[in-house]
Amino acid sequence: MNITFIIQARLGSTRLPGKILLPFYEGKSILELMIDKLSVVSKNIVLATSTNELDNGLELFAKKHCIVCFRGDENDVLSRFIDAASENDVRHLIRVCSDNPFLDLESIRTLISSIETSSEAYDYISFKVQGSPSIKTHYGFWTEYVSLSALEKVKQLTSENLYHEHVTNYIYTHPDMFRIKWLPVCDTLNDSLHIRLTIDTAEDFKNAQTVYSDLCQSDPYPTIKAIVDYLNSHPFYYQSMHNQII
Repeated sequence: MNITFIIQARLGSTRLPGKILLPFYEGKSILELMIDKLSVVSKNIVLATSTNELDNGLELFAKKHCIVCFRGDENDVLSRFIDAASENDVRHLIRVCSDNPFLDLESIRTLISSIETSSEAYDYISFKVQGSPSIKTHYGFWTEYVSLSALEKVKQLTSENLYHEHVTNYIYTHPDMFRIKWLPVCDTLNDSLHIRLTIDTAEDFKNAQTVYSDLCQSDPYPTIKAIVDYLNSHPFYYQSMHNQII
């Protein structure tokens, strides 16, 4: 099956502009490290950014790293994904948020395995964490599968800005209208409410950079368990992360 990663990316973050291209680990940016990780699983990668000139650097990045770059609507991200998939003949895609350097490789493989065995039966497959869709959490560990046909259906059903800005929100908030499969996460996270490794602020960046550097000295792709064990042995991170969550 032709499964393609589509990375949602832009440089115009209000809190930390250009965060995904800043040096993060051993001279590499978050986006570069992410491409390296995803390439372990699949070479089918599309970088979906906007036509805003602020994102010209992402097009240059894509050319340098020999990946496809699609530029579309800055605010209507749903349409951007639909157009990116259509232009590249992608029917089955995994949506990736570009500000998550700790994407869990094991979970990506689990997701792909589920897609390969049951994608025709489902419009959307992802992980549920403590009762919430993983995309709505602040852990930064997971991706989500969605079919192009499901995205096209959302576009036909609603013109509300919320659902065009947040690509899959309409799907998982209208479970009666879509075929959805939820995958479990490891029990390690049941008591780990304050982990925040998605990056939105300078403090997020600083925390994630230090944790990433320490963990990746021994394993370039640390597991969720390894990350939780590390944080439990360095509990001072939790207060800083908690402050960013609230």
